Amino acid sequence: MTNTGKAVKNFFYEFLTFGLKQAQACVFAGSFFVLLFLSHYIHIPGLYRYDFLFLSALLIQLVLYLTKIETKKEIGAIFIFHIIGLILELYKTSPEVGSWSYPEDAFFKIGTVPLYSGFMYAAVGSYISQAWKIMKLDIAEKPDKSWETKAKWHSFLAVLLAIAIYINFFTNHFWTDIRWILIPLVFILFWKTWVRFTISKKLGKVYTMPLNISFILIAFFIWIAENISTFLGAWKYPDQVHIWNVVSTQKITSWFLMVIISFIIVASLKKVKKGGII
Repeated sequence: MTNTGKAVKNFFYEFLTFGLKQAQACVFAGSFFVLLFLSHYIHIPGLYRYDFLFLSALLIQLVLYLTKIETKKEIGAIFIFHIIGLILELYKTSPEVGSWSYPEDAFFKIGTVPLYSGFMYAAVGSYISQAWKIMKLDIAEKPDKSWETKAKWHSFLAVLLAIAIYINFFTNHFWTDIRWILIPLVFILFWKTWVRFTISKKLGKVYTMPLNISFILIAFFIWIAENISTFLGAWKYPDQVHIWNVVSTQKITSWFLMVIISFIIVASLKKVKKGGII
C-alpha cells in the first residue's frame, strides 16, 4: 500500500473511531434523549411524563454505575451539575422571571421545576467527563517558561470566571447582562490553552485543539439538542407556548457560558495538575 493509501485508510479509521467514542461519551445524554423522544409518543397510565423521565434518568445512572461505565466520582460530578441546574431552573421558571416553563404536571418536582430537568445539565457534565476519560483528554498551555508560576493563578481566575458566569445567569434579569464582557474574558483567559486528545490507541496519534473552539462546538450541538427537546415539549420558551419556533441563537452564548462552568468543575475533579493547566 502506498503512503497516500495508508494515510487515507488511517484517516477513515480515526474518523470512524472518533464517532464511536463520541457516541460512547454521550451514553447518558443519548439514553436520556431517546427516552425524551419516546415519552412524547408513549403514555404510561398513572405516571406523569416528567416523572417517567426523572425515574428513568435515575435508573440510567444506576445501570452506568453498576456496569462501571461511570465511577463514584463521576456520579458525584453529575449530582453537582444536577443541583446547579435545579437552582437555576427554580429562578428562571419563577413567575417573576418566566424565562421558560414546564407545561406538564409532575409529582417529583420542586415549585415550578420537575426534578428531571436537572439531568439535562448533568448530561452536559457527563459528556465532558466521559470524553475526558475515553479520549485521554489533557489540557496544556503552549510551552512557556513561566508556566509553573502561572498555573495556580490561572486556575484561580478560571474558577472566579465560572462563578461570575453563574451569578450573571441570575442578575441579568434585574441588572445589566454582562455576558458580552464575560465571553471575551473567556477567550482571553483560555487563549493559549489547548486540548490534547487521542482517538485511536492503535495509531496513538495525539490531536490538539484550542480549548475555546471546543467550548463553541459543544455549545452549538447543545443548542441543536435544545431545539429538538423543545419541539418534543421537554420545556417551552414564551414564544413557543402556542406554536413551536426555533430557539434563539442567543441561547448558544448561554450554553457556551454554561459549558465553561461544567468544564471547570470536571477539570477540578480530574485534578489537572502536572503537565496541564485549567
